[in-house]
Amino acid sequence: MSHEDPYAWLEDVEGEQQLDWVRALNSEQAAVLAGTPEFAAMKARTLGILDSEEKIPDVSKIGDFYYNFWRDAGHERGLWRRTTLASYRTAEPEWETVLDLDALNEAEGENWVWHGASVLRGDEEEYRLAIIDLSRGGADADVSREFDLQTRTFVEGGFFRPESKGGTSWIDADTLFVFTDFGEGTMTPSGYPRIVKRWRRGTPLEAAETVYEGAEQDMYIAAYHDSTPGFERDFVSRSIAFYNSELYLLGAGDELTRIDVPNSAEPDIKREWLTVELREEWTPADVTYPAGALLAIRLEEFLAGSRDLQVLYTPTETSSLASATWTRSHLVLNLLEDVKNRLEVLTPTAHGTFERSAFVGAAQVGTVAVGAVDSRLSDAVWLYATDFLSPTTLSIAEIGSAPEPLKSMPVFFDPTGLVAEQHFVISDDGTRVPYFLIHREDLAFDGTAPTLLYGYGGFEISLTPTYSGVLGSAWLEQGGVYALANIRGGGEYGPRWHQLALKENRHRAYEDMAAVAKDLVERGITSSAHLGVQGGSNGGLLTGNMLTQYPDLFGAVVIQVPLLDMKRYSHLLAGASWMAEYGDPDDPAQWEYIQHFSPYHLFDADADYPPVLFTTSTRDDRVHPGHARKMAAQMIAAGKDVTYYENIEGGHGGAATNGQQAHMQTLAYRFLAERLT
Repeated sequence: MSHEDPYAWLEDVEGEQQLDWVRALNSEQAAVLAGTPEFAAMKARTLGILDSEEKIPDVSKIGDFYYNFWRDAGHERGLWRRTTLASYRTAEPEWETVLDLDALNEAEGENWVWHGASVLRGDEEEYRLAIIDLSRGGADADVSREFDLQTRTFVEGGFFRPESKGGTSWIDADTLFVFTDFGEGTMTPSGYPRIVKRWRRGTPLEAAETVYEGAEQDMYIAAYHDSTPGFERDFVSRSIAFYNSELYLLGAGDELTRIDVPNSAEPDIKREWLTVELREEWTPADVTYPAGALLAIRLEEFLAGSRDLQVLYTPTETSSLASATWTRSHLVLNLLEDVKNRLEVLTPTAHGTFERSAFVGAAQVGTVAVGAVDSRLSDAVWLYATDFLSPTTLSIAEIGSAPEPLKSMPVFFDPTGLVAEQHFVISDDGTRVPYFLIHREDLAFDGTAPTLLYGYGGFEISLTPTYSGVLGSAWLEQGGVYALANIRGGGEYGPRWHQLALKENRHRAYEDMAAVAKDLVERGITSSAHLGVQGGSNGGLLTGNMLTQYPDLFGAVVIQVPLLDMKRYSHLLAGASWMAEYGDPDDPAQWEYIQHFSPYHLFDADADYPPVLFTTSTRDDRVHPGHARKMAAQMIAAGKDVTYYENIEGGHGGAATNGQQAHMQTLAYRFLAERLT
């Protein structure tokens, strides 16, 4: 490709000419696909699953109530509602509506999408006041509005943060930390806040006093208040880049005390304890701790200069720490052993050590997730247990007691005759890479089964077995095979697994994915003509590289909300924040390797490529829709088989409502079904 980009004009997100181009493309192959009876039937079933009133209503404990955000057929934008634990335990809880987003949108003529709420704790107004974040069309940028949970109305003349990327944190009933767009020069190159201020009730936002100002090239600056009784304190968080951050205690007179751990580490402070999860090896006082380890020390001792750290967890070649969750008086470790979960409980003693015990009654299934019910005041946890073929269950458990099952996902598809397996394949450099495989027990192994390979491989994110009614009904039940690849770049084996595919080593993630694809063919499960690959965001970059570097391996490719132009990515929306992952394309030495995984530049108009589906969102203000637009445009100009669909709203998730989500998911599955069978 020449230095002149003929499709650069498509980077104007909401220009009329550009949107005309989008609408025209939407009305072509994607519209034909959506016009079939098979599409209508699958979309209806998918929407029925997404709208099902039998889904698990996830709840958050706030005071005496348990809050849930809910969408169904009658509430497209959703309800924020609450109930009691006693009622939640019943088959049909009694819900009290706190905020109806559909009614709010109708009243205000907006298209608000729920972004969450933060509730004031630790004040005379405890559990009464909330800040609600709302986004237009699902973008990352949102507004913050004060809400009264007793009257269930927005507070007249209350706190209001105008639309921007950023957020707030309660300090007390009359004070917030606020980090947002304060005007020219106050946002980072990544498009996030660079300044955090203290904002007092009754004063304009412009009068808020600066607490901390980051450097011009920082990624994200924020502050938050810890309201734990007896341990109230304030923190400033400075994110310089991904995997490079600093945490400060904010004292009297806004004095900053840095928590002096490596910038790549993840410190966490709970009550009297500081825990440190390492991404890199650390030698603070003649003792070397390995990457992936979890360390602990009393905060007071650490601030006084002690580095006598306790090792709570050390990784192995096959295991890593998935999460560490505090309750009021325990720390629950969630460990991954070859991508399978195991729980341990650590309990601080009066002597400052930790006693280790097994988690009583933890489910032995594919994936277990743990969340504190109320870490300030309680030792209860939520337990989610799930795998590919068993509906997700939710239990509540007091540490040391057997879990109490509360809710279960309905059976959304027939698992009869399906089996789930784990396999390992050797990548190009000899690395052992796991993947999961779901197929019919009576599979012929004759290379004809339509097979979908899914992956991500970035940002230390792990992919684990999860029940999906949509995947089951739209793909597995129709005879399709599904493979989930745990390639390098992810977090399945801790930070080392991620770091093995950073920057100049990015190719390893793509080699891993290709190795899994080849293994599926060699096992006789499928063949290239019947093998599809799918991924979104960083996974869209992954599938873009499968398309351009390994076109002979696949019969169809689905690329969702992707990065594709790696020369321009750092200049588009939040792209600058990902240079720690991919490198800086403006540095000639780094562009030398980045260009080799930039699908937009690897495309060869004379080469043969499998059919490709691109999906993105106009309202995605994280990964610029220009990536998908430009790649589709150059492929169409070269006469390639391209199906393109851009949702006019939806944000980085691609969809703002269940109806939009059903449409997008059905597009992918019907595209794959038509091209691979």
